[in-house]
Amino acid sequence: MNTSMPFDTTQVFVGGHWRRGDSGQTLPLANPSDGSELTRIARGSAADIDAAVAAARTVLAGAWGALTAAERGRVLVKMSARVLEQADELARLEALDVGKPLKQARADAVALARYLEFYGGAADKVMGETIPFANGYLALTLREPHGVTAHIVPWNYPMQIIGRSVGAALAMGNACVLKPAEEACLTALAFARIAGECGLPAGALNVVPGLGEEAGAALSSHPGIHHISFTGSVAVGSLIQAAAAKNAVPVTLELGGKSPQVVFADADLDAALPFLVNAGIQNAGQTCSAASRILVERPVFDEVVRRMAERYRALKIGPALEDLDVGPVISARQREIVMGYLEVVKTGGLAVAAAAPMPPSLPRGGYYVPPTLVADVKPDHRIAQEEIFGPVQAVIPFDGEAEALAIANGTPFGLVAGVWTRDGSRALRMAKRLHAGQVFVNNYGAGGGVELPFGGVKHSGHGREKGFEALYGFSSLKTVAIKHD
Repeated sequence: MNTSMPFDTTQVFVGGHWRRGDSGQTLPLANPSDGSELTRIARGSAADIDAAVAAARTVLAGAWGALTAAERGRVLVKMSARVLEQADELARLEALDVGKPLKQARADAVALARYLEFYGGAADKVMGETIPFANGYLALTLREPHGVTAHIVPWNYPMQIIGRSVGAALAMGNACVLKPAEEACLTALAFARIAGECGLPAGALNVVPGLGEEAGAALSSHPGIHHISFTGSVAVGSLIQAAAAKNAVPVTLELGGKSPQVVFADADLDAALPFLVNAGIQNAGQTCSAASRILVERPVFDEVVRRMAERYRALKIGPALEDLDVGPVISARQREIVMGYLEVVKTGGLAVAAAAPMPPSLPRGGYYVPPTLVADVKPDHRIAQEEIFGPVQAVIPFDGEAEALAIANGTPFGLVAGVWTRDGSRALRMAKRLHAGQVFVNNYGAGGGVELPFGGVKHSGHGREKGFEALYGFSSLKTVAIKHD
């Protein structure tokens, strides 16, 4: 174990207890900033998943299931306060683990606290309805927890995604089994420690790190699971949905995107420019909702490219703890994927409008790629169609609203879209016609928007997390009809 870690990272958390994984094996966890071994984590197994599901079932029948909604909420609010108290340490862990700049990691810790605060306050405010029905009957609906919920969390935003999925599931009274990504799971383990310190009953949250094909596969196919939340790739999401289907288990899938920002000639470019660039390079472009396509109306195309290029050339790249603009990508494999796309740009003769400078002082073993802006990209080109998951943005010209819509909707994905215009009627038309789960007008991302339902259409997945919609998704609706005459 790395002595710089504040706790033993080589254990699983099951039934309120820390212990070695059943296999006794561990996996190396790399530091993306320099390629060194950061620490080791448990190689969780199917046996560990079995134990976690059993612990969750036990607490549902006992201490956790006995709490009222208001009591569950108070536990979550207490956890929120503890996360804020430990935000600096959590941010450090996330920055080291993922490679993102420290300021971005701290924003994620604050977001985790906000999710817990929101869902803690909402726990006793999810209500059923009475239904006008036949004479002599009282008909009503109840919202009840699914039972044991599985949460398979990716490596790019562990804290945020734990907050929006585990937070909502606990608020509704579910017991959770969390499988973090093997590339980045330190804050998931730290979150389990916080939960135990704040009085969450043993077994209400269980954390089993490990490989996707081992612990992840065992969790998604486990017959004791009643709902699965997964964020990740389309390919893995399809496998999880197929495994869940064998047990008739509902699945919430958030599978990434190729999100456009559509800039009309009348847009306030001074307001738009920071969003156009930041939404593409944040977390080194490893964001499901990254604005990887910038669609620009032709009269302002050259100006937008020029001004974006200026921002790209001013970006500072370096190790996570140096807290610059852009850190490394998560792994050597991810670096190879992104560099492969940049090779396609080079060999395909596309115009690189700008690339951020790569300082010679970068650690040789780190997984760095140059943030790159590619101009005048054809809408059907690979870099305009495929999710790169790296700091590469394609700028695409268009003429008029109809062409903008055709290009924006012309990928298999539909997660987020942005529209920049001063024309209110056009903004409403675009918002209605864009194929996306979220549309932002004259902004992008709304600062995270814990209250705003999030999810996709088409290959970006289905189901919604965040806001009250997540609470509905982590519960089942029961109808009760009482004959009284």
